[in-house]
Amino acid sequence: MGYRGRAVLALAACLPATPAWADAFDGAEVSNAGAPALMEIPAPASPFDPNNPQPGSVRQWNLADIAAPHAEPNLTALSLAAPEPGKTIAEDAYGPADTAPVASTVISGPAASLPPGVSLNGTGHVPREYAQYRGFFKQAGTIKTELAILAIYMGAQTIPKLTKETTSFHFKDEGWFGKNTTSLGMDKLTHAFNTYLIADILHARLHKNTNASEGDALTAGILAAGLMAINEVSDAIEPDSGYSMQDIAMNVSGAALSVLRNTVPGLKEKIAFKIEIMPNHQIYSHVGKEHYEQQRFMLSLKAAGFESLRKTPLRYVDFQVGYYASDFLNSDRDKGIEPKRHLFFGLGLNVGELFFGNSNSRFGKAAHSVLDHIQLPYTSIRVDTHGEIGHP
Repeated sequence: MGYRGRAVLALAACLPATPAWADAFDGAEVSNAGAPALMEIPAPASPFDPNNPQPGSVRQWNLADIAAPHAEPNLTALSLAAPEPGKTIAEDAYGPADTAPVASTVISGPAASLPPGVSLNGTGHVPREYAQYRGFFKQAGTIKTELAILAIYMGAQTIPKLTKETTSFHFKDEGWFGKNTTSLGMDKLTHAFNTYLIADILHARLHKNTNASEGDALTAGILAAGLMAINEVSDAIEPDSGYSMQDIAMNVSGAALSVLRNTVPGLKEKIAFKIEIMPNHQIYSHVGKEHYEQQRFMLSLKAAGFESLRKTPLRYVDFQVGYYASDFLNSDRDKGIEPKRHLFFGLGLNVGELFFGNSNSRFGKAAHSVLDHIQLPYTSIRVDTHGEIGHP
């Protein structure tokens, strides 16, 4: 399994438990579709000057070169002159193939599938009219294995529910972030983050398997929201739970944020939705309200995404705004302790940028992606609406 596969597993392991199941414990390599044909052109002195050939150099361009953070050169502006009918590009520029220079530049990946004068868009996608995979179903068909794994993972979480008393399908109004709600909205943010994370994982696979076809981010978002909506059915048969439209709304919000980050040029480099899990007396509580109490959710504005700050030490700093709740366990309520909601602001260390921002290795890129979704504990300083300063 490659580093990218390990990154997917690492992110999937961070998926918090399904909210309804968690409440019950309170107190207790994918086959790639056909790649586009390679196009060979004589090697120019500069990759942007096809009229100045320089034999003797070979360069390989691929998706990793285009998608890598701060990668150079930028191929989004590359366009190729069309050869005459019946000739290869090398023949059109230098005459018959047997007289052309032996060395050539090989362009593969999304750039190779573009016609003359067409460039990749600002997020590294091939425009829909030239994309190799167009349409939702064709794109979804390239990640059948990933979808099966996620379906099995989610289905396994419903098994404990089936061993208990069930009822007919019904809805339930769970509220949002009020103090009278079960988890003061932490379960709602869990839904949003889970869907966002699944959408990002699926988009990473779709982007590779569809050769960066435009629309892959929307496909990933729809699939993620759909999987979460189906998973919500298991809550609808529990006597003390139900199918929550608030949960569905948060699922859609998380998927929409993923779609925006992967389609709006520059947004992914500037904005991140992260989870932080603070250690408790058990170090880590996998389920229950204690699990929710460990979580901090935040939107991070990444200084590294701004050109004016990218070459300064500020590139290692994120500006955070987030939310968490405390004192809402059943034991706290029994003692008469008032539940607390915390809106916080602060500065966080961008650990991914610090250690892997300039990495071109598979491991470095995978680690950077993981840390773009997770804020490590004790790497931020914050102030919240209760006047607490530090790292609450």
